[in-house]
Amino acid sequence: MSELGPTLKDPVLPGEGGSDYERYLRTGELLALQKTADEWVHRDELLFQTVHQSSELWLMLAVVEVAEATRLVDAGETGGAIRLLRRAVDCMKIVTDNLDMLEHLPPWEYMEVRKVLGHGSGFDSPGFRAVHHVMKPLEHALQGAVERAGLTFRDLYVHGREHEQLYQLAELVLEWDERVVMWRARHFVVVERIIGGGVVGTQGTPVEVLGKLIHSRAFPDLWALRDELTTLAFPTGQ
Repeated sequence: MSELGPTLKDPVLPGEGGSDYERYLRTGELLALQKTADEWVHRDELLFQTVHQSSELWLMLAVVEVAEATRLVDAGETGGAIRLLRRAVDCMKIVTDNLDMLEHLPPWEYMEVRKVLGHGSGFDSPGFRAVHHVMKPLEHALQGAVERAGLTFRDLYVHGREHEQLYQLAELVLEWDERVVMWRARHFVVVERIIGGGVVGTQGTPVEVLGKLIHSRAFPDLWALRDELTTLAFPTGQ
């Protein structure tokens, strides 16, 4: 506060921090969540924590948006659902790109970091679990919307231009699944590059199990529909 009284630079929000920016974002707490330099067993712990902590934030946002999009689909508000699913898809792009930073971890030096992870595993990630938790309700919501329109998925795709919003919704649901698959695939390759593909993880799970998740699909009917459409267009396989 200046001698002339409060200015626009003086914080008005409650909390700690010398500015409203710091108080609203709680930067003091946020930036205290990482190990300090005197706690590191290796300086790359900061890199490791930064990637994973920021990923949890983006995953949380993605899950919140998918859950709300699911509610909107059930309520018949397709446009709003499309908007939020696009946002969730972009969240997954960011989380996937985040993994590029882990390739800055030298494999041998990372072993020092790994020694202090305890039994910590990506399978225990709250974001990882939450992403899978919102899949089934979204699938049911989409199926319900298609049925209420008096359509099958094949009808919707063959006559997509006649049901544009519903078609775009179905495509975004598939893209959400696709982005989750791409995130899992990228994660597997990063793990394979750093610790190897023929070893076990921190909880004794073989890395190859992580690789098998790449083939998992949350919306198998939408993926299988592609086969059906190709067969419909080319019944003799020409």
